[in-house]
Amino acid sequence: MVMKKMMPTLALVLLSAFSFAQHLVTVNIKSADGSWLEGTSLQLKGSTVRNGLTNENGRFVFRNIPAEKFILHASFTGMVATDTTITIAANTEVTLTLQSLPSALLPAEVRGLRAGNDAPFAKTDVSRSYIEKNNTGQDIPFLLNQTPNVVINSDAGNGVGYTGIRIRGTDATRINMTINGIPYNDAESQGTYFVDLPDLLSSTSSIQIQRGVGTSSNGPGAFGGTLNLSTYAYNPAAYAELNNSYGSFNTLKNTVKLGSGLMGKHFTFDARLSNISSDGYIDRASSHLQSGQFTLGYWAGKSSLRFNAILGKEKTYQAWYGVKESDLASNRTVNYAGTEKPGDPYKNETDNYWQNHYQLFFNHEFNPNVVFNTAFYLTTGRGYYEQYKAGQTLADYGIAPINGTTETDLIRQLWLQNKLWGQIISLQVNKGLDEWAFGGGWSYYPGSHFGKVVWTEVQPNLQHEYYRQQANKADANVYAKWTHHLNDNWKLFTDLQYRYVHYKIDGFQYNPAIQIDEQWNFLNPKAGISYAKKNWSGFLSYAMSNNTPNRDDFEAGKNEMPKPEHLHDFELNITKKEVLKNLQLAATFYYMYYRDQLVLTGKVNDVGSYTRQNIPKSYRAGAELEAAWCWKSGSVKYSAGLSSNKILDFTEYIDDYDNGKQQVNHYSKTDIALSPSVVQQGTISFVPLKQTELQWMAKYVGRQFLDNTSQQSRSLDPYFVNDLRASYSFHGRKILKEARLIFQVNNLFDVKYEPSGYTFSYYYNNALTTENYYYPMATRNWMVALNIKF
Repeated sequence: MVMKKMMPTLALVLLSAFSFAQHLVTVNIKSADGSWLEGTSLQLKGSTVRNGLTNENGRFVFRNIPAEKFILHASFTGMVATDTTITIAANTEVTLTLQSLPSALLPAEVRGLRAGNDAPFAKTDVSRSYIEKNNTGQDIPFLLNQTPNVVINSDAGNGVGYTGIRIRGTDATRINMTINGIPYNDAESQGTYFVDLPDLLSSTSSIQIQRGVGTSSNGPGAFGGTLNLSTYAYNPAAYAELNNSYGSFNTLKNTVKLGSGLMGKHFTFDARLSNISSDGYIDRASSHLQSGQFTLGYWAGKSSLRFNAILGKEKTYQAWYGVKESDLASNRTVNYAGTEKPGDPYKNETDNYWQNHYQLFFNHEFNPNVVFNTAFYLTTGRGYYEQYKAGQTLADYGIAPINGTTETDLIRQLWLQNKLWGQIISLQVNKGLDEWAFGGGWSYYPGSHFGKVVWTEVQPNLQHEYYRQQANKADANVYAKWTHHLNDNWKLFTDLQYRYVHYKIDGFQYNPAIQIDEQWNFLNPKAGISYAKKNWSGFLSYAMSNNTPNRDDFEAGKNEMPKPEHLHDFELNITKKEVLKNLQLAATFYYMYYRDQLVLTGKVNDVGSYTRQNIPKSYRAGAELEAAWCWKSGSVKYSAGLSSNKILDFTEYIDDYDNGKQQVNHYSKTDIALSPSVVQQGTISFVPLKQTELQWMAKYVGRQFLDNTSQQSRSLDPYFVNDLRASYSFHGRKILKEARLIFQVNNLFDVKYEPSGYTFSYYYNNALTTENYYYPMATRNWMVALNIKF
């Protein structure tokens, strides 16, 4: 009798327990081409609201979800957001396929430049979610440190201020960089000065790194790599973000981001303001950096018009001299800049530069198979570096003796004022088994180089301009790209570009009589074939690139004018997905053969300058091995770059001060400077607790030679460095969308290492002296960041 009375109560208890059971909801997101989408934003809306972000395998697991009906919202940059109703009664797994947005709404970049998933070129794509998780204020190269075959460095030692990157041993002057498809490299030096646009990462929605010649079409020739950045994408929902970081060396980053969402069905406005400051690891290597980005977009059914203004300002204390080998062990943070001043170092031995980018994009979709894109741009730059110089001869500056004094201490500023304006354009056509891309671009660069004396010890108020030279550079190209689907598994790719360059230089600071007026015409062909079937894919490709000499190369005598460089790049890739469950392996083999590569030899030309010389033959040959294994609560990624980088016939010139000439040494086969034969990196990510992620990042770089003679006495020791990052995310329900706390320890085991440097040698008193200089990186240091989204 008692049991009968208890039955209804027991049933009610069991029913309640079932109703409030907690379940796992696993969500998998992929694109229409079948690739998994890392960084997809997820929201599970029911009696509770949960947020999530898919991992490298396109997966996220919601835990402790009650049994009821939910709406799953999924959104990804460049994809149509979806809402799906799901009913939870047990552990559930959902797989969704997101479709691409209409072309007019895709990120504001001129397409036809990036390599697609099946393009026959070695590449790595960096998602917005990865950028957000790893951006604590260090510059772009440091975010890319864990990508294959990359070596980075920093003048200040901690990744703030002047930083550098090498891809496959190739320096930044040969790496083509674009922002939304628009050329970024300096037109004359061809360098990529990331410091000029501080915290650009906070506006970046994705990055593609291409190794080798790749698909680059705009700007300087890619002679070993390409960096393609895309900034703010289409954001139909309003948002606000506060991102703040603080860490070692008094490093501070503050960023504010705002977005209006879609207003009046057609308009969006996005804005960012950033401030970064740091004392630097090296003595006095301080940085004071400010930047902003303002984007106004108009979106119609098949058209979009978008205006970007990206503004940057930097002031950094000079730290580009490096540290002498004799000081490295006892005083590795010493800075020689400013020490010509008697007593304390000169306080304003600084580099100062303002750079603004204005970009106007127009996209139009005639129909789903014909899309037109164009962009007009203007980049303005002006700045100088200031130096205290002791015991200077006034006549060298065109200044008459002052009160009978011919030598004095003085302060000088070396100025650069320039502009770059132009247009890029492309048309994509898809027809049946064929995809076409036609495009091109043009740019014009006027630049003024001039110097000022702003103070002398004998006449403090002196203001005197002592040199001024003008340079102008015109650059234009047209290209056609064709992709043909041979069948369901094979694709053929061809690309032909014609490029014209006209460069005029009206003298140099120390050689004003040198006049340069050079024109070049280049044909750059590319071709390849790719294969994809089930879990196997791969490609074979060939690409040719031609590169012009930079400004400094032309400070030479008439008989020693530099010639353009030529590169033939062969690439072979094999990739296997699901070798084991969620395990992917890939191998890329490459052979990059150079003709007339420009390298430093130590030779003094007939106008007394040390400039790079063309060497007949050199090559880079290697393999890039990649592995990735993902599971529900973590992942492991590993890559290794193994290479041989050789000059086949190298001649070294060494100053002989005893005899007033140069000694000559010949080498038959030597290593290319700053090109390690081994580069390895690995990352272990693990989610031990809900909303918590731990990452262990390791990097090994083999021996690098400081010059092209392969002498170990002129080299950088191999190094192995580990970083540790922990992050915790909290998701709110109403005003607060997400808060993320990040704590990172760099160089966890306090390794003393140097990733870059330089060397020079000379004979004096019948003895050979070699002086090595190094750029030390910081010992153990830390950063903490709090990023809040509304």
